[in-house]
Amino acid sequence: MKRGEAVILATIGVVVAGLMARNVISLHSDAQGDPGIPFYSTATPALTRSAGDLYRSNSCRHCHSLWTVKSAFESVPAPALDGIGSLRSEQWFYQYFSAPDPQSILSSRLKQEYQMPSLAALPDADRQTLAQYMASLKVKDWYLDGTRAAEYEKLTGNAYPGAHAEK
Repeated sequence: MKRGEAVILATIGVVVAGLMARNVISLHSDAQGDPGIPFYSTATPALTRSAGDLYRSNSCRHCHSLWTVKSAFESVPAPALDGIGSLRSEQWFYQYFSAPDPQSILSSRLKQEYQMPSLAALPDADRQTLAQYMASLKVKDWYLDGTRAAEYEKLTGNAYPGAHAEK
């Protein structure tokens, strides 16, 4: 091996060793770590089953996602429901589901075919079940601001008023 080749090989070795050491140090110095999945539900198994049946029978999944991993190739037009119960109360959901025109409660910039249809024709017990379940869909506090901003921006097309400018 020539002297120039040995110097290049040694330089590469030092750079690789330095990068590996930096990665090991950064792994051990990351005090925060992975905070985990931010979404959870406080619903009972019976409520989850009943609401799931209503969710499927009313074709909610055609527009909303729930407990799903997002894909760049798949998109739903309406807001994801994960964590939505941290944004709205059970009473609010019941009124929204009972409204003849849900857009009168929460306006939407979505195309007409994707706007929330009225569920006022459903039996009262079904609307209460859906409201109770939606209110049970929570998000951990550290993730809540991002959820609020995403819902607001998707529905209105405007920047979330509580958003802080990136530096």
